[in-house]
Order: sequence, then structure tokens, then C-alpha cells
Amino acid sequence: MEKTDNQKIRLGLFIIIGSILFFAAIYFIGNKQNLFGNTSNLKAVFANINGLQVGNNVRYAGIDIGTVKAIEMINDTTVTVEMLIDTKIMTHIKKNAIATINSDGLVGNMIVNIIPGKGVSQLVANGDTLKSYSRIGADAMLETLNVTNENAALLTADLLKITQEITKGNGTAGLLINDTIMAQDLKETIHYLKKTTKGTAESVANLNQIILSLNQKDNVIGVINDKEVATKMKTIITNLEKSSVEIDKVVTNLNATVVNIKDGKGALNYLSNNPELVQKIDSTMNNINKASIKLNEDLEALKHNFLFRGYFKKQEKEKAKK
Repeated sequence: MEKTDNQKIRLGLFIIIGSILFFAAIYFIGNKQNLFGNTSNLKAVFANINGLQVGNNVRYAGIDIGTVKAIEMINDTTVTVEMLIDTKIMTHIKKNAIATINSDGLVGNMIVNIIPGKGVSQLVANGDTLKSYSRIGADAMLETLNVTNENAALLTADLLKITQEITKGNGTAGLLINDTIMAQDLKETIHYLKKTTKGTAESVANLNQIILSLNQKDNVIGVINDKEVATKMKTIITNLEKSSVEIDKVVTNLNATVVNIKDGKGALNYLSNNPELVQKIDSTMNNINKASIKLNEDLEALKHNFLFRGYFKKQEKEKAKK
């Protein structure tokens, strides 16, 4: 049966309209996938693409700028993602930009999100590879939460055991909480410790006052620190040493004289024959000897006195150097 003209016209219109819709769909899909525009290639390397697929969108600063062209798995820890980017946007992307994989909404498809880098950097070129950052996936987060929950359960069980032991009065904490006598003893110990600390602080304050008072001129240490007093003491000691030497010479001369008298040499022989005079001379010599011995003892005592010990040691060192 031959078709009528109306049927032929309808068939022709259907074919024309279908063709228009087909080419329109191809155009819109191709335009969305950047198949017909001027595009450039960028790459990024990830350890985990989290379900990203070819054809998913690529965004830069929240704007759709291209699509995922290809996904190539290099090894078990490296996946290369090749992206088609609108060439007009390439003038805004810098080499320090970072590529991440995110979800488009709560349950949307995965997308590649390019985050602008901070600071000054050069613009990307066709074929460049961007730095990437892999976010923690939902499975990893759930696994981490599972481990955390298990650890929290173990910790809760241990805390329950500890609180039960404390409630029963076991252990140090249980004794401190439940034993009233121990608590009272601890309170008294802290009280006495506070008193002791206060006494120690007062003692330290008094000791500081004593140390400060040592520099005053109304005590022995203060007098010794005075340069004028030290000079006078040095002069007195020097004079005492000179006097001691002179007295030793006098005693030596007197001893020689006495020997000469006893030997009967010179005019003194006549004087030695007078018993009374001899007794007086002997008495004088004895007194001088006693005085000399006493003076030597006094000098020896001065050498051991803490006020003059340093001076005598200094004199001995100077004599040793000579």
C-alpha cells in the first residue's frame, strides 16, 4: 500500500525534527564536555581518586572550567588524572595551584577542585602537572572512627574498673576518699607543712638582713672592709715585726755582754766581781728574756689570728720569692 502525501510529509518532519534534536543534544553535551571549544591539557597525580570518573567536572575557585579527559593508573599508589581546561581560564591558573578531589554536594559526583596558590608564581602551560592533595575518604574516616570507638570502649571499661576499686576503698585514691582518719592525717600534715614553710621564709629573711648588716661599719666585718683601717693594721703589724727584730738584736748583744762578763774580759770583769751588781744584771736579763719570750708568743698568736693570718701568709710568700 502506497503512502499518502500527508504521511510522507509527517515522516519527513519527524526525521527533520529528530535530526535537529539529535544534533542539538550532541552540541550541548559536547559544549558541556568542552569537546568543541579551545581547550588545553593539565595533569595531576593522586594516590587515591575516590571514585572520580572520566567526564566529571573540573572547577577552579568554584567555577566549572573543564572536565576529566582520562584517568591512568601508574602503580598501586599513583594515579594520573588528565583534564581538559578552557584555554581562557589558563591565564588565571598559576603553577603553585593545588588540585584536590571533592564531592559535588553531599551525594553528588566527584569533581577535581583546583585551589589557587598563594604568593607570586608563573602561569601554567599546556601539559603542566599541578601539585595535588589527597583528602581523607569516607572509608578511611569510618575506619578511623571505628578504631576510635574501640579505644573509647576499652578506656571506658578501664575507667569503670578504677572507679569501682575507688568506691570499694582499694588503692591510694580509695583510701584518700573513704578513709577519714587518713584524710585527717593528711590535712594535719599539710597544716604543719605550711607552718614549716612560713618559718623557713622568716629564717631566710633574717639571714638576708644579717648578710646586709655585714657591710655596715659598726661590726668587725665592716671594719675589716674599711681600707683605712686595713692600712693602719698593716702599719701596726709592720712596726711590730721591726720591733721584734730590734729586740732580738738587743737580747743578742746583752747575751754577748753577759758572756764577756762571765769570761772576765775587759773592764767589766771588775763589775762582775760585785755580787749585788751581778744579781741585778741577772735579774734584768731574766726580765728581758721573759719579755722577749712573751713578745714572741704574742707575735705567734697574731699569726694564727684570723684577722692577721692573711697578712702573715702574704709576708711569707714574699720572703719565699726573695
